[in-house]
Amino acid sequence: MLNLRRKRSKMAELVQMMKTLDQQVARCSRCGICQSVCPLYNVTKNESDVTRGKLMLLDGLMRSFFDDPKGVLQRLDRCLLCGSCAANCPRGVNAVEIFLNARVIISGYRGMSLIKKIIFRYLLSNPEFFDRIISWGAKWQYLFFRKTDVQVNLSCASMVSPLLSNRRMVPLAPASFHQISSGLIKTEKRTGLKVAFFVGCLLDKVFPEVAVEIVRILNFHNVRVIIPPAQGCCGIPALSSGDQLTFNRLVEHSLNRFDQAGFDYLVTGCATCTATIKKIWPAMFKSASENQNSALRHLVEKTYDISQFLVDVLGVRSSVMPEEKLSKPIVTYHDPCHLRKTLNVYSEPRILIQANDAYSFAEMSNAETCCGMGGSFNLAHYKLSTDIGKKKVANIESTGAAVVATGCPACMIQLADMLAMGKKQIRVVHTVELYSEKILYPGVSE
Repeated sequence: MLNLRRKRSKMAELVQMMKTLDQQVARCSRCGICQSVCPLYNVTKNESDVTRGKLMLLDGLMRSFFDDPKGVLQRLDRCLLCGSCAANCPRGVNAVEIFLNARVIISGYRGMSLIKKIIFRYLLSNPEFFDRIISWGAKWQYLFFRKTDVQVNLSCASMVSPLLSNRRMVPLAPASFHQISSGLIKTEKRTGLKVAFFVGCLLDKVFPEVAVEIVRILNFHNVRVIIPPAQGCCGIPALSSGDQLTFNRLVEHSLNRFDQAGFDYLVTGCATCTATIKKIWPAMFKSASENQNSALRHLVEKTYDISQFLVDVLGVRSSVMPEEKLSKPIVTYHDPCHLRKTLNVYSEPRILIQANDAYSFAEMSNAETCCGMGGSFNLAHYKLSTDIGKKKVANIESTGAAVVATGCPACMIQLADMLAMGKKQIRVVHTVELYSEKILYPGVSE
């Protein structure tokens, strides 16, 4: 009887979500502007890959969903969730939120595969256990990779498996940031701002050196850095797969971790984490607790991308005129989708880059277009991801750049892969690494 009641309650919840989804979808006028900005359509020329086509599929979901939920999900999964459509929609249709809700509905109806349950509900939702598994994986990962092809300062290794040999991956770091961060926190009394650092999975486990530079930069600016231990994922990988339960657990975990320490701002070095905290958490987190909802609202207000924080709050500027940099090595910048399209942050990273007078900045064509990563999209649709990424590489190469910077570790992985594939000797860096060269290691780029 209890199980029957739970099933009925779950079904009632799904029906209510479908009604809300129908209302959201109805706002789309089918004008087709999304077609002109969709990176996937730009490659496939397939109408079903455009937001308009997907919304037409969802229109009347209450009537058609139960007939073919698997087919609906397959169509919805062919989406980078880059937000290009939402950023350019004249009617303000938030397609990303719609697609996330649709995936949650389908997952709630069909259930999740065993592998996803293991990854999300037993690993990702248990941060300390997840950290131990990743630490073990870092020690044994090279059993699964061929010899490493060095891509200047990033390494891309090909998989041993013949089925995956065309893929290259940036390996896990030998030691995660949380394992090496204790010595970075300055214990002397500081009078500056108190800033909490949300590290995120990729900076912690793949690019800990970037997280180290962020802490050193904040220390340089007399900022008191707070790094709560046992941090978890922002939750977007689980939510993108329709796992609302794991997403809620991870948000609650973060609220508990960061609620325990008083701070003025929260910064991240990951565009996706920043956008998830500021936009996805308020829209998708389900809590009956007003205390949790209040804590969430306060956290959202305090959250900044690191480049935005350094420029808008700490006032970092370039003191060198552009003509003085003409003979310097060229650096260009790729806009992470979640930073530019979701948060409208695009001038600040460029200001931060140009604060380093060792480089000449050159804007690439279509800097704001997606690199093709899209998180799990890259895993499920690697060929499409590569086709999109090659266009980005061509734009990078046309600037004559020796360095390409970005503010998203996932984009760094994609750019390193695409550049290694084309054997391009172009260095991939996080935006803060260029700034740290200027203030912490003067002369390193001379």
